[in-house]
Amino acid sequence: MHAAAPGQPPAQVPRAAGSAWAQISPAARRIILARAARSVGQGALVATFTLYLHALHWTAPQIGAVLSAGLFVGAALTLWIGPLSDRLGRRQFLLAYEVVLAGCAGVACVASTPWLLVPAAVLGGFGRGANGAAGPFGPLEQSWLARGTPPAARARVFSLNSTLGMLGMALGAMLAAAPHWLAATLPPQWALRSLFVLPLLGSAAGFWLLLRADDAPWAQPPGAAPPSACATAETAAAMQARHTRENILLWQLAGVNALNGLGIGMVAPLMAYWYLLRYGHGPASIGPALAASFVCAALGAQLAGWLAQRVGAVPAVVAMRSAGLVLLLLTPLSPVFWAAAGLYALRAAANQGTMGVRQALTVSLTGADRRGLAATVNNVSIQIPRAIGPLLGALLLHQGWLVAPFVAAVGLQAAYLLLYRRFFRGIDPGAAAS
Repeated sequence: MHAAAPGQPPAQVPRAAGSAWAQISPAARRIILARAARSVGQGALVATFTLYLHALHWTAPQIGAVLSAGLFVGAALTLWIGPLSDRLGRRQFLLAYEVVLAGCAGVACVASTPWLLVPAAVLGGFGRGANGAAGPFGPLEQSWLARGTPPAARARVFSLNSTLGMLGMALGAMLAAAPHWLAATLPPQWALRSLFVLPLLGSAAGFWLLLRADDAPWAQPPGAAPPSACATAETAAAMQARHTRENILLWQLAGVNALNGLGIGMVAPLMAYWYLLRYGHGPASIGPALAASFVCAALGAQLAGWLAQRVGAVPAVVAMRSAGLVLLLLTPLSPVFWAAAGLYALRAAANQGTMGVRQALTVSLTGADRRGLAATVNNVSIQIPRAIGPLLGALLLHQGWLVAPFVAAVGLQAAYLLLYRRFFRGIDPGAAAS
């Protein structure tokens, strides 16, 4: 970690030479490629899963409840597995996730009865979207990726990771228009159900990539001499002091993330369904609209990485997400579908585009021995409030209040930005200990 003196602006982030891809380990490259493969299926289900449930005659509260349940289960798994990965490694957990996700997608391909579809949707996280991240095991990816990335390149590498995931989501969302054409030869429900093949294939590709990636739990660097008794006491005292500072930062992170997560959950998982209710559009237009938002988010990720190198991570996040708040507020006021879709796509660039920079800052809040914990706190503190959001948003939509979820989300995320800047403006990911 590195913090500026009180009252002083943060030091400029050191700029790493060469491309981000060239500076990372082979394992880190495989992690990024696995995310890209996984993201295609996620993008397709973000665009169609709620529409599929609507075609099965589910009500808005029922749709919101299954999305919320998936997020709650994901948060619970993250809370348990994240810190454990610091000691046992990450690969075996991520491989298990790919197997489970493939199984859930396989079940959804052949069954629509609630007693089969609901468990598959909850475990597989259908429809919630994660930009290619491994659901509840996303923190493992972040800490594993940080291990193979030089600190000075961390913001750029995490932005690249987000960029490829968002581009995969865009491809999946474009493919989500396929049921419109398949409906000419298949019943509508079967046409929508065919898209579950995409997450199945993506998980198979991710399993193959991660199976060949090297991993190891955090350990003292090889060849380090054992310290003397005096040095050990000094090291223990210094470590305790460091952990105390880190714990304060992690508590602050959890607090601001709770506001952000609740705001995200009230809008983002329900956007396809909102487009259907507000404008009466189906997958043929909703898929491309969401694809455009993911492409814009990918471009925004590159802008955020570039901006973070020049002005710092926190100023980049605050500036871009402030613009995103204005765009989010204007979205539900749009009189026509394509105007709303365009505003939401621009909002994705400003909001989701900062994801990689925020993740880079998160894994820089602690030493290397606690990165799994930091990533877990980051994930869980967002996901638990986010899990409440879809149910609240769906209840508002069920009452016909189509603007209210957006207004509430803007208020929550504005408070998040104010506190985020206050708590983390002196943190420099590029100067963090590797």
